[in-house]
Amino acid sequence: MPVERLSAAPGRRLSGAFGMLVLVGVLGLAPAAQAADAPAAAVDPGVAPAVVADPALEADVMALAHKLRCLVCQNQSIAESNAPLAVDLRNQVREQLAAGNSKGEVIDYLVARYGDFVLYEPPFKATTALLWSGPLLLLLGGAGWLAYRLRRRQAETAAEGALSTAERARARALLAGGEAPAAPPESPESRS
Repeated sequence: MPVERLSAAPGRRLSGAFGMLVLVGVLGLAPAAQAADAPAAAVDPGVAPAVVADPALEADVMALAHKLRCLVCQNQSIAESNAPLAVDLRNQVREQLAAGNSKGEVIDYLVARYGDFVLYEPPFKATTALLWSGPLLLLLGGAGWLAYRLRRRQAETAAEGALSTAERARARALLAGGEAPAAPPESPESRS
C-alpha cells in the first residue's frame, strides 16, 4: 500500500505563513501600543508649581533641583518634572533651604533617604567605580581587540603574500618588459 504524502495545499501553506507573520507582528507591536496607551503617570500637568515670595530662595531651590534626579521619571531632574514625587521633593528642598540648611545638608538628607540614585552626578566611590570607569574600560578593551585583529590580519596577509624564488624571477622579467620564463608545469598532486 503506497504511503500518501500528507501535506497541505500550496495555498494553505501560504495562508498559514501569512497568519504566523500577522501573529508575530501583532505580538511584537503590542508592548509599543500598550506603552502609547498608558497614562503618563510621571507627569501631572494639573500640578501647579508652588508660588514663592522670595525669588532668591526660589533660584537656590531650582539650582539644587537641577542636580537631583526625579525618582519617577528617572530621565529628568526634579526641576523639569511635574510628577507628584518631584513636586514633593522640590517642596522639601524649599522647606529645608528656608529653614536655614545649606545646599550640602539638603543633598546629604536626600541621599540618606533615597540613595546616590537621586543625584544626577553620583560621587566616585567603591559602589560607583564601575559606573565611572566602565566607559574607559570598554574603550580600552575595544582598542586592544582592534589592534590584535589588525596585527593578526597583517601577519596572515604577509604569510600568504610571500613569493617563491621562481615567482620573483618571473615577476622581475615581466616588469623588465621581457618575456617571462614559462611557469613550471603543475604536478598531478597540485591539481587535486
